[in-house]
Amino acid sequence: MGTKITPYTSPEQEAKTQQVARMFDNIAHSYDFLNHLFSFGIDVLWRKKAIRILRKEQPQEVMDMATGTADFAIEAVRMGLTDARITGVDISPGMLEVGRKKVAKRGYTDAITLMEGDSVDLPFADGHFDAYTVAFGVRNFEQLEQGLSEMMRVLKPGGLGIILEFSKPRRFPMKQLFAFYFRFIMPTIGKLVSKDNAAYAYLPESVQAFPEGRAFLDVLDRVGYVETQDLPLTGGIASIYLARKPLTDPA
Repeated sequence: MGTKITPYTSPEQEAKTQQVARMFDNIAHSYDFLNHLFSFGIDVLWRKKAIRILRKEQPQEVMDMATGTADFAIEAVRMGLTDARITGVDISPGMLEVGRKKVAKRGYTDAITLMEGDSVDLPFADGHFDAYTVAFGVRNFEQLEQGLSEMMRVLKPGGLGIILEFSKPRRFPMKQLFAFYFRFIMPTIGKLVSKDNAAYAYLPESVQAFPEGRAFLDVLDRVGYVETQDLPLTGGIASIYLARKPLTDPA
């Protein structure tokens, strides 16, 4: 999968998972503000599109992996997924603390449960969820294929995985503008607001290293998903990936 990209250079023996958790703990207080600022609010539209796809599945049990501050879960309930139980899972206690306050403030505690957990070792039975979502989280997985496989394990046969992730535009001028913005503007503002020098330098590096588009579909296919799709968004800045668990185990 290439060179492993991590937020910090020390301590050297610290695993990427622990570094990512520490990074998000550090920036939890400013994450929502910066997230919407950097995307000019377009990330809200991307989430809405993903949720409209999710709604068509009429799920009763949904896992929101890498839930962060629970933006996706909250928006899903707000957009009418009121009959579903949503379990948000994240490795960062700091992000979850912010998320729980947001969930409680909106009165969604009956619909949304947030818990600490790692994608490679989920505390759920096989086939527990009708669907899962991951918004801007899979590129942070230390073991990408293992995480995708574990998330498929907890899906019911025929269940749908919806993955929203950054990608890299390939056409002029979006390609050049995006590269400049991601490499210079975002890290500078992120460092000033979040007070974490590394976090917003890690973001463009992690996007650059992520196997986007056809390469990511190949990963999903290799793990065992079927009906995989890539739906590019906003000139290729992001993509929604769809992946379904087979109805029967492959022979």
